[in-house]
Amino acid sequence: MSGWNENKGTAGGESSAVSYSATGTQDPFTRVDEPVWSITLWPHRSLQPGGFRWLMGMSAAAMALPIIALASAPSGGPIALALAPYALAALMGLWLFMRLSYRSGRVTERLCLWPDAIAVERREPKGTILRWAANPYWVTVETENTRDIQHYLTLRGSGRRIELGAFLIPEERIALADELRQRIARLHQVPFA
Repeated sequence: MSGWNENKGTAGGESSAVSYSATGTQDPFTRVDEPVWSITLWPHRSLQPGGFRWLMGMSAAAMALPIIALASAPSGGPIALALAPYALAALMGLWLFMRLSYRSGRVTERLCLWPDAIAVERREPKGTILRWAANPYWVTVETENTRDIQHYLTLRGSGRRIELGAFLIPEERIALADELRQRIARLHQVPFA
């Protein structure tokens, strides 16, 4: 993802603060004052942990029933033994891919907006932290339809362009872009001290 400042996390998974200010004001990643607006984005996972256990149990039962039926048949024992490793491999594959899906869902993006700064911090599943900051007066919120992605949402400012909410559905990206444009427009109308 271009436009991000990569900040490797320490052993505890937290990162040290960025040592510069992209906005020319106070570093937005070390600010103690509350932003006028903030939002945290994360991917939706429709299958909760209880549903995952239920899915694995039902899959195991569905694969075991034919094998048990074959094993109880007079000449089906060797066939059942031959099929068992494949059923087990399929079950293990399902478990592995579901766990990988859950792991990829641990990404978060936190967007904070102050009168003099906008900051985005993205936490990757492996613990990497990517940061971007700009002056909201100069930031443009862009959406475009690409060949692969509908309503691709980007922020442009401080000479960089970052994507935002790539894991959201197109309708959520449109709503986020509209909300962000309105919030930034309100900042332009109200003089700040």
